[in-house]
Amino acid sequence: MDAVGASSPLIGIDDLAAAPPSSSIRIVDARWKLGSPKAGRQMFEAGHIPGAVHLDMDRDLASAPGEGGRHPLPAASDFADTMSRAGVDAATTVVAYDDGDGLGAARLWWLLRHFGHQSVVVLDGGFRAWQAAGKPVEDGLGQASPRRRFEAHPRTDDVLDTDAVQAALRRGDIQLIDARAPERWRGEVEPVDSAPGRIPGSVNVPAGSNLRDSRFREPAELRAHYESCGVLDGKPIVASCGSGVSACVDLLALEIAGIHGARLYPGSYSGWLAKGLPVAKG
Repeated sequence: MDAVGASSPLIGIDDLAAAPPSSSIRIVDARWKLGSPKAGRQMFEAGHIPGAVHLDMDRDLASAPGEGGRHPLPAASDFADTMSRAGVDAATTVVAYDDGDGLGAARLWWLLRHFGHQSVVVLDGGFRAWQAAGKPVEDGLGQASPRRRFEAHPRTDDVLDTDAVQAALRRGDIQLIDARAPERWRGEVEPVDSAPGRIPGSVNVPAGSNLRDSRFREPAELRAHYESCGVLDGKPIVASCGSGVSACVDLLALEIAGIHGARLYPGSYSGWLAKGLPVAKG
């Protein structure tokens, strides 16, 4: 698929629409709504890109909530089974999309790379832009994909756990960014977790600030944005949010901007709270 190259983690609506059908391409619908577990599947059945398969955030792209937060990373064996069921193997290029908010698609993009699969791109603008452009849509349950063999080889250099984050913050060794909405970061509201607030020392870079009209901002613009947030001082960047989902939007934006090597704190704020650690407000 020529339109899906290694030069960018994004693919445009027209490029995907113009790509000839190929068994080496798997389009994955990763739509998801915070606080509404069934919404993703419902949206898929109401309308999706033809040939797409749906993956569920809670069932497929995370393990059970607990001390690791609300959306801990799936076990390697579970993720391998999920992608095998979705018809993905080492020769498959995955095109991930969501509703234009970046959330589900960025999470799948990050997970695939974390488990050793580099051939993945995100549909810029998501399903909302696909529909607005008048591209074909189908509804219903979708067709089952022929099972393939996906092998998961998890990396260890792209994550930090709670203990490591706490120690690094104490030493001043990292820039911890928080992708939640500003009012959640300030502790004014908290619709999901047990207590409002933020991890002390974190810098707010809302996931939505990387987007304009549901599309990612240009690389130079994104780099200037992160410079303005004061996080490009040479310290390693670690991305967090409520549960490690919207943080992946920041990680994708950093990659688009040419800022490589940022890590995910999978537990994020919910994992921090699960350990009873102090929070900040204001």
